[in-house]
Amino acid sequence: MEENLKKMHKFGLLGKNISYSFSKNYFTKKFVALELDNYKYFNFDIQNINEFPEIIANGVKGLNVTIPYKEQVLDFLDEIDEDAAKIGAVNTIKITNNKLKGFNTDVYGFEESLKPLLKDHHTKTLVLGTGGASKAVIFVLKKLSIDYLVVSRNPVKNQIKYEDLTKETLKEYSIIINCTPLGTYPDVDNCPDIPYHAITDKHLLYDLIYNPAKTKFLSKGEKRGATIYNGLSMLELQAEKSWEIWCE
Repeated sequence: MEENLKKMHKFGLLGKNISYSFSKNYFTKKFVALELDNYKYFNFDIQNINEFPEIIANGVKGLNVTIPYKEQVLDFLDEIDEDAAKIGAVNTIKITNNKLKGFNTDVYGFEESLKPLLKDHHTKTLVLGTGGASKAVIFVLKKLSIDYLVVSRNPVKNQIKYEDLTKETLKEYSIIINCTPLGTYPDVDNCPDIPYHAITDKHLLYDLIYNPAKTKFLSKGEKRGATIYNGLSMLELQAEKSWEIWCE
């Protein structure tokens, strides 16, 4: 009876079509390890951001946010952390007394996972995609003084189209970061349309995708001798930073 009376602490992941997600399993295991039997993590899989207030009404303490809501959720927040405001995207929400504060722990996860991979010749980066994740990546690249060029299907000022990528471009940009969902399970045969024949052993290919562990993007780079790295470490680091924020 006493066990049943314990107040349930609810956390979860906000996203769309997220049955594949790492977060629920990760935090469920974490709660078991910490013997937090009154803590539970849910997948809040919604088709439209307008369903978000209903989730909050159910007494959630904290949320992770993934595609496609990292930017859309901003309009529902009461406060935004300084870095998250600069980035323009949120992936972590802390809820205290019905007040919602947004953070971006992608920045921490990406920076800490990228730094050990960098070599002296890694001075320029191609950022593939323009969503919320790419904004966190760009924030880190600026912080580390690494030049970057954004590649988009619908480029705006200072961006280029995929069709504009050439062998010369890839020779100049030795880091390529995939911030698009192309290649995510179950669509594992997809990959960004770049000139893979121009990749060499000087390149570092970083894919923010973690499922599958080796996307077609990474596999093609590996065949050309590139260093490859997936998004699992970034995800684990940002998850721990989220937990730290929720526990503060």
